[in-house]
Amino acid sequence: MHAAPSIQKLLDELERLPGVGPKSAQRIAYWILNADKATALRLSEAISEVKESVRFCARCFNYAEDELCEICRSSNRDARSICVVGEPRDIPPIERTAVYSGLYHVLGGELSPMEGVGPDNLHIAELMKRLASEDIEEVVLATNPNVEGETTAAYLARLIKPLGIRVTRPASGLPVGGDLEFADEVTLGRALEARREL
Repeated sequence: MHAAPSIQKLLDELERLPGVGPKSAQRIAYWILNADKATALRLSEAISEVKESVRFCARCFNYAEDELCEICRSSNRDARSICVVGEPRDIPPIERTAVYSGLYHVLGGELSPMEGVGPDNLHIAELMKRLASEDIEEVVLATNPNVEGETTAAYLARLIKPLGIRVTRPASGLPVGGDLEFADEVTLGRALEARREL
């Protein structure tokens, strides 16, 4: 597509977004072009506002508009439990389950020696300070169920267990409505290991 320079600039920027290829970029660009000016400006202002007002929580490193995020400020949370995740985007899916009601700690990534991400590149020292100063009974290691996430969980478990704090990891199991024949061996193996009595 041969586009006017301003449209091409928009397309180039849209294609830089994760999961947006040339065709999606074109669809979004045409939507913006066809939208009324107020709609396009609201999108532009929302992007500017989020870049201006959102920072990291001083306590848990979740996204926040104040010094502390809404979860850390809430008096309804169970302050004896910390769920450790890799990124702020990992918190909403856990919150949607309505099963966990404790606090969080965002590492800012996961250990990946191949990519040069070691313990000093993550918020591990800050987690250990929290465990020393807060009355924590359980740490849930909810890092991703991949090589980096497993490595990170194992590393943290070795650091935390000597403190006498209970360390748990969510069971990885079969999706509801899934068929056994399509489950990979790791998921099926974990589901069997985490089996419970009926």
